[in-house]
Amino acid sequence: MSHSPDILRVVTWNIHKGVQGLGPVRRLEIHNIGHAVEQLDADLVCLQEVRFVNRREQRRFAHWPELPQAEFLAPEGYESVYRTNAITRHGEHGNALLSRWPVLSHQHEDMSDHRFEQRGLLHAQVHLMGRDVHAVVVHLGLVPASRVRQTEQLLRYIAREIPADAPVLVAGDFNDWGTGLGQRMGLAGFQEWREQPTPTYPSRLPLNQLDHVYVRGLQPLGAMVPSGRIWRRMSDHLPLVAEFALKA
Repeated sequence: MSHSPDILRVVTWNIHKGVQGLGPVRRLEIHNIGHAVEQLDADLVCLQEVRFVNRREQRRFAHWPELPQAEFLAPEGYESVYRTNAITRHGEHGNALLSRWPVLSHQHEDMSDHRFEQRGLLHAQVHLMGRDVHAVVVHLGLVPASRVRQTEQLLRYIAREIPADAPVLVAGDFNDWGTGLGQRMGLAGFQEWREQPTPTYPSRLPLNQLDHVYVRGLQPLGAMVPSGRIWRRMSDHLPLVAEFALKA
């Protein structure tokens, strides 16, 4: 995929809080993820499972960044926006948007469907290529019925908060193993690039595409998932890279 100045490149990536592995072999990957974000050269980077702070991990890893992860991962010249979804015993994590273009406003809505999972959406309005584009970053739940209700909430939010004629993209980890969320998005006027399979999970042997970028008022041009051992090591998800053209 080539990156032309008049093409919008969007990445969505669940970064697994910047840490991989279990027990004593847990390793810090946030620095590698930072290099990867730079290499992807995207206009918008939509991230899930981003840590704002985690006091336990900060004590464990000698090279834990001093900045919150969203700020740490933002390449030079990018603006970072972060909102917390979950507050845990040791810290907070949520969704983030890294934007090469000016962010005009941003807001958050709680999408938690039950007390065992804290979920939310991040909505940012970005002035991009001379137009205002709305970007919504989501991380849906693990329970199939929750994901259906959260998708309905997402579509209600868009209808309420975003003008019907405004370009909008919804990117994130939909956790969808077959509950028909893509069909629901399609019925609401959203589309994505589907000419070839782009599985993103699990990263070591991708079987399913849990990560999506759905758009309205934008034209899908292509999508791909980077391959190689280094990409498989950084998170349990692979990043999805999608390109779009602004419709006239």
